[in-house]
Amino acid sequence: MTAARPLPGDFGVTRMAGDVGKAIRFGEWLNGDGWADVEHAVLYVDDGLLIEAEPGGARLAPWDKYGDAITWSTERFAMTPTQRFDVVTIGREFEHVPYSFADYAAIAAHRLHLPGSRLLRGYVASTKHLICSQLVDAAYALAGVHLFDDGRWPGYVTPSELAGLLK
Repeated sequence: MTAARPLPGDFGVTRMAGDVGKAIRFGEWLNGDGWADVEHAVLYVDDGLLIEAEPGGARLAPWDKYGDAITWSTERFAMTPTQRFDVVTIGREFEHVPYSFADYAAIAAHRLHLPGSRLLRGYVASTKHLICSQLVDAAYALAGVHLFDDGRWPGYVTPSELAGLLK
């Protein structure tokens, strides 16, 4: 964990307490991440603010909302100033985008190769809602920075998988 101030465009991962954290942990387990200890991802935008997807929609919050409990991606990914600017701009555009736990079902269906998983992906894409890790991955992907080299759709990423990039 690091308390250092992140750079614009950095993402961070942390734990979520309570029932929401438990539900996310279960969704990650369904996806094959095991019982990971990371249930939330955020994106540092600038001016002391981060953007996070939460039930009720994506919103801006103070960068230190989680204290020193966030592990930040600072200096882990080589990005140009233009890419950082683009990640921040795109991240801010996600403010007010709705959240949906159905996205965890889509991720699990994809992982398990269940019939209809492509239809579920289409539904998730068409409703334009994001879970926290999707917000981070989509902002990076739309800015031309691919966090994963396996060709995955940005909708198929969990907070635990983002945390795996920071090890």
